Amino acid sequence: MKTSLIHPCIVSPFLVLGLLGCASVQKHMVVSADNVHICCNVQGNGDPALVFVHGWSCDKSYWKAQTARFADNHKVVTVDLAGHGESGLDRKEWTLEAFGADVAAVVKKLDLGRVILIGHSMGGPVIIEAARQMPGRAIGLVGVDTFRRIEEEVTKEQLENFTAPFREDFKEATRRFVRGMFPSGADPVLVEHVMSDMASAPPDVGIAAFEALFNYDIKKSLKEARLPVYCINSDRYPTNIEAGRRHALSFEVKLMPGTGHFVMMEDPETFNRLLAEVISKLTQ
Repeated sequence: MKTSLIHPCIVSPFLVLGLLGCASVQKHMVVSADNVHICCNVQGNGDPALVFVHGWSCDKSYWKAQTARFADNHKVVTVDLAGHGESGLDRKEWTLEAFGADVAAVVKKLDLGRVILIGHSMGGPVIIEAARQMPGRAIGLVGVDTFRRIEEEVTKEQLENFTAPFREDFKEATRRFVRGMFPSGADPVLVEHVMSDMASAPPDVGIAAFEALFNYDIKKSLKEARLPVYCINSDRYPTNIEAGRRHALSFEVKLMPGTGHFVMMEDPETFNRLLAEVISKLTQ
């Protein structure tokens, strides 16, 4: 680990401010329902709290372009689901219900009142499940490039065909899978970072999470959650808005042109503006 020695008399005010900003981020370890330790970062203050949940084989760092932006007016919480990031790996079954319980455990332990749950990709169904497990806490759900085709059914054979390359060579299959999530003109540095990071995830967790995701009854859970849903999605692929409205209390979509799957990282300025608009609507 690289270290540096700086004489206290020559520390600039800008460095001091930077150090103070870093110190404002608090790390917490919360125990989920099945005794797995869940890591989360907390920054800022303000109601409602914003709880950010990453997608498949990602972690809480994928929201770093959002945390400082929204911590001025809200308590911002970023969560590592079990098996991801700094959270525990000692779980027997990797289900969407268990991932939802991770988020619910964080919200309850931090004693958050009103929350807006924000989930990217697989994190979308996770926040629905979390809201279902803690009725009365969430005032709205924000899906980030997710909830595109919630009525689409996947057969057992399709799921087996999809996961077969990941079982054979998880790292290489994940790199190919992630590369296809970005448009051709995407920042190559960002693409390589995300590919390498996601390919280094635990294969057993990744494959089991895929199976859990495709077997999860999102339509039933949306109806039970009875919450307004907003999506901030890439315009690369269509979103079935009518299907969303058949199952959610309300369902609205904001599109981001020219982006791939990681909209919050590819164009954080536009994403943050759209998220601020959604938060404003949910808190009116």
